[in-house]
Amino acid sequence: MKKLNLNQREKKVNYNVIVSRRFLVFLVVLILFFIILAIKLYTVMVVDAKDYKDKLDDLTYTTVSGTSAPRGRIYDRNYNIIVDNKAVKSITYKKDKNISVSEMIDLAYTVSEHLDLSYSSLTERSKREFYLAKYPDICDKKIKKSERESVKTGKLSTNDIQELKISRITEDELNTFNEEDNKAAYLYYLMNKGYTYDEKIIKEEATDQEYAYIAEHNSELNGFNTVLDWERVYPYGDTFRSVLGTVSTTTQGVPAEEAEEYLKNGYALNDRVGLSYIEKEYEEYLKGEKAEYEVVSSHELKLIKEGKRGNDIVLSIDIKLQQEVERILSEQIRKTKGEPNTEYYDHSSVIIQDPNTGEVLAMASKKLVGDKVVDNTISTFSLPITPGSVVKGASMLVAYNTGAVKIGEVMLDECVKVAGTPEKCSSVNNLGRINDITALAKSSNVYQFKAAIRVNGQEYRRGMRLNFNQKAFDTYRNMYHSFGLGVSTGIDLPNENDGYSAKEDTNPGNLLDFVMGQYESYTPLQLSQYVTTIANGGSRLRPHLLKEVHEATEDSSLGKTILTVEKDVLNTIDTEPRFMNRIKEGFYAVMHSAGGYGRGYVDDRWDASGKTGTSQSFIDTDGNGVIDTETITSSFVGYAPANNPVMSIIVTSPNSSHPNSNTDYASLVTLHITKEVTNKFFEMYYAS
Repeated sequence: MKKLNLNQREKKVNYNVIVSRRFLVFLVVLILFFIILAIKLYTVMVVDAKDYKDKLDDLTYTTVSGTSAPRGRIYDRNYNIIVDNKAVKSITYKKDKNISVSEMIDLAYTVSEHLDLSYSSLTERSKREFYLAKYPDICDKKIKKSERESVKTGKLSTNDIQELKISRITEDELNTFNEEDNKAAYLYYLMNKGYTYDEKIIKEEATDQEYAYIAEHNSELNGFNTVLDWERVYPYGDTFRSVLGTVSTTTQGVPAEEAEEYLKNGYALNDRVGLSYIEKEYEEYLKGEKAEYEVVSSHELKLIKEGKRGNDIVLSIDIKLQQEVERILSEQIRKTKGEPNTEYYDHSSVIIQDPNTGEVLAMASKKLVGDKVVDNTISTFSLPITPGSVVKGASMLVAYNTGAVKIGEVMLDECVKVAGTPEKCSSVNNLGRINDITALAKSSNVYQFKAAIRVNGQEYRRGMRLNFNQKAFDTYRNMYHSFGLGVSTGIDLPNENDGYSAKEDTNPGNLLDFVMGQYESYTPLQLSQYVTTIANGGSRLRPHLLKEVHEATEDSSLGKTILTVEKDVLNTIDTEPRFMNRIKEGFYAVMHSAGGYGRGYVDDRWDASGKTGTSQSFIDTDGNGVIDTETITSSFVGYAPANNPVMSIIVTSPNSSHPNSNTDYASLVTLHITKEVTNKFFEMYYAS
């Protein structure tokens, strides 16, 4: 073992040098760190300052929209304004982001004293929410300790607690509200409706006193203000009013059932929108662009984009012709109700179209309710009727197409009897031997029966059993559909009815009813599309009300045309031209041949073609849901002039008489309406 030399001097360690070196390294690192930090700060504060400022602005930049901008105007085809806007004094509210609930409640009580507000639409839910806002301490006591603990554990949310408070407010507590409380509660609801930053319309059409009060106390009434809003006006009164449709108020806003869809499309809940028919159908054109504001502070807004009125639309309707048609209908309905055998008659309808374009020139229906004539125009495309013989043009075309009948073929018009069905005749007196033209002119049911039996694959003999042949039904139905009968016409209006079409053709005898217009039912609009198709030689045109769309202007002038609606051919009839021409010959004979059933419907000066029809119809006379009375419906379809038609017309008068009365008198209301309307049309358009 090596011995330690105790006398050896131990080497001395210089700690000062070590500390100095370490400090130097630390100092260098620290300096480098500060250099990097300084560079980074310089980059952030100088080099990238603008980018960060832009990002900050984006995060803090808030915009809000003003009230709904005025909608576009609606014109008729001759550029007469039929729907316009007028300014109305309105009171608005925009919530200050710093306002407390208690301050809002105080405001609601203060302002409601000076506004005539109907709180009839105050819901129980809104009333409960106001009670909760007014008495938070009382409502807090309605929550159990265990329920508060459940919030901490996540079993309940704060929203759940709020709902429990609302649900536990008793009826007795709500009944403590007097009229003053209810008015304040309703105003509080209006103040909170929609998005926080939105400006809400509290009252439209404020009185001068209400408007003046808010304007004079604007600085004291935190968030309340006065604006000039707008409402729709109708220079031609109620003419065509129901089809023009309605617009919501700001308090109504968008329909609740469609709110999600509207929100997706950039609307606010309190935006004014078209609710029905033309206003709804053309919302995309008519809606205005709201003004946009930047939120500068809780009290200030800075305008960044001006509001803009919606685009103007021009309809195909001639409003003055529409006025005349409505007048004639009203007068004739009142006059007819004074005739015998009309106790179940209450309305008639008229549609006039341009058969070359599909444009609807006039569309009206009037109905007698009690002693008052009211508008019933929506029924022209929503209420099917049994058409009767007016559809025999389509039936005859099936006979030609299938070879069941040859042009000019003669048949014996006699009462027809097939097994299992009552005897069927054309009229009280059989027509004898007739050809296809006379069959249309004198509305022979038998000619159509015998043709249908051939389409069914059989030849008529008295007492025969008619076989069931679905193909025969389908052949007729497909032809009817190609004319627009039993299918959507495609009109630019919501809620069109496609008519009634039988689902199962199990009774072969129904085929005979089908071919004379007694089996299925169609709307007046479908009948109008049918006759315009014949008038123009076989093109089924989409009926339309929109003619043009124009850019909005700042004055009363029409702006640039941005859309023109063109003729839309939905399909052409699958037939030979000679067959369609033969149908047109038959329709001309209806109006001009000796004994033609259409004689007198249209003045000979207008050289019209057309087809009359009467049908069995059935009604519920005592309102118990059971059909109990047979009636007669009369109809007319036609066009004029025959060789170069400029108009088509249909007139329908459901239940204009009934066969089980004490008299066989049948009203001529459809004839009178047709004659007056066609005379008025040609006097207005073609008077020399």
